[in-house]
Amino acid sequence: MRNHSCLAALCALVIATQVVLVHAEDLGVIGKTYDIAERDLIEVIKDKLRHMEKTGELAKKQAEYKNRVMSGIEHPRPIPGIQATETANTHYYDPSIVTDKDIADATGKILYPRGTRVNPLDYIGWNKYLLFVDARDARQLEFSKRISAASDKPVKLVLVAGAPLDLMRKWKMPVYFDQGGKLTRRFAITQVPAIVRQEGKRLRIDELRY
Repeated sequence: MRNHSCLAALCALVIATQVVLVHAEDLGVIGKTYDIAERDLIEVIKDKLRHMEKTGELAKKQAEYKNRVMSGIEHPRPIPGIQATETANTHYYDPSIVTDKDIADATGKILYPRGTRVNPLDYIGWNKYLLFVDARDARQLEFSKRISAASDKPVKLVLVAGAPLDLMRKWKMPVYFDQGGKLTRRFAITQVPAIVRQEGKRLRIDELRY
C-alpha cells in the first residue's frame, strides 16, 4: 500500500513539473551577460614554464631531477634481506617452464603442445657464472677477484649493494646490479658471496664463506 502511495506522489510531481514547463514564459535577459572564457590548459602550462624559466626555478628543478636520477644510478638501493654468508649453503634452481599455449614453428607445426614441460638447458648451455657480492664489503670484492681469476668460464659480477658504476670505472670491466632483487629472488639467494653455475640440467647456487 505504501508503494502505491509513493508511486502516486511521484506521478503527481512529474505532471506538475510538466505543467510549469508548458506555461513558462520567456522573461528576457536580466542584467548584463558575459561570454564564458576558459584559458587553454596548454597555454597555462606554457605560461607557468616561462615564468619558472625566467626566475631560474626551472633550471633548479631540472638540476634536482638530474641529481636524483644520477644518485639512483650511482648508488642504487641495497637489496633487502641479503646478508654476508655465515653458513655455506648449496641449493638448485630448475629453469624448466610449462608452456601455457601451443608453441609452433614458422610453418605452423606444433613443437610443444600446451602443458609441455621444457628445460632451456636441454638446448643451450650456460657458458658463464654469475657471482653475487656486496660491494660495500672490501673482503667480498677481493674474494670475487680470486674467484674470477681461477674460473674456467667468464664471471659476471652482480652487486646486491654498493656502487656499480664506480667499481666499473676502477676495475675497467662490466659490473651489474640486481635491480629490484629480481635475480636473488629467482635463485633464492639470501647470503653473499654466492655463485650461480650450470650443473647438469639445473643451476647450482653456492652461498660461499670467504
